[in-house]
Amino acid sequence: MPSVIPSLRYKDAPRALTFLEEAFGFRRAMVVDGENGTIAHAELTYGPDGMVMLGTDRDDPYGSHAGQGWMYVVIEDADAHYAQAKAAGAEIVRELENQDYGSRDYSARDFEGNMWSFGTYRPEMPSA
Repeated sequence: MPSVIPSLRYKDAPRALTFLEEAFGFRRAMVVDGENGTIAHAELTYGPDGMVMLGTDRDDPYGSHAGQGWMYVVIEDADAHYAQAKAAGAEIVRELENQDYGSRDYSARDFEGNMWSFGTYRPEMPSA
């Protein structure tokens, strides 16, 4: 499992679960329902070691953070992923393109404003 896991808040977390699955290919690993149709906590996986957690935005000491996240997700097939995201209605903010450093990538915004970048570039951890 990853040692760093992004955590997001959504005003409409149930919709976010469906959107992240359909547009970006995430899979539900755990969903804890909250009151009145909210999501108290959810975990979605991507690939062999990717995960994001999310829940419904609420009034608590952290304050509202819905729509303020930025993510980078490593993907294998940028063209297929881009087509899936576009077909599911993701707002493409940077078209699919090749980078000088070898990545093929694009960026999209979800329906609440979080920025998602997807690419074939896979950073490596420095050796100890």
